[in-house]
Amino acid sequence: TVDNIKFLTDMNAFPHIVAILCIGLSSFADAYLNVFGEDLQSCSSPGMALTGYTRTGYCVDADDDRGSHHICINMKSTSGGNFCSVTGQSDWCSSSMPCDEGTVSGEVQGEDCQVQNWCVCQWAFASYIEKAGGCEMIQDIVCEAINMEAVTAYQKQTDDAKIQSALMCIVDSCD
Repeated sequence: TVDNIKFLTDMNAFPHIVAILCIGLSSFADAYLNVFGEDLQSCSSPGMALTGYTRTGYCVDADDDRGSHHICINMKSTSGGNFCSVTGQSDWCSSSMPCDEGTVSGEVQGEDCQVQNWCVCQWAFASYIEKAGGCEMIQDIVCEAINMEAVTAYQKQTDDAKIQSALMCIVDSCD
């Protein structure tokens, strides 16, 4: 309605809009499940760079996320090969980006933090396992923050050995 549009464009309503958006984000994340069938947990937390394709901290996607960034990896873990190096990407894995706790209404406040836990593309994750030499050769994954959507997508591709290896890695690591 016209009254709703006026409310949304009224600068005095800005704090209310921010509160509505914050409430919406928490219920948005609750709509997703992790690999345990529980509410999806945030991949990043205060003191880490803010992750997620949607930069909410959660491994969720939007319609234009062709990579399906559903897998949470601990980039600081010392086990396994560096995700960026193994997958042939530029070394954003050891970079700094806006901090998790520094986001207010889409504007970043404060310092940058090191990338630690990060939502990676589920298809790149499958390649990472293959190129690293197996699940035991990769950095740690954060099961509570892995979106069940990745498992569902992997389960649909039974004829692809690389995808099935990624599925088994999640199953074995999150058991």
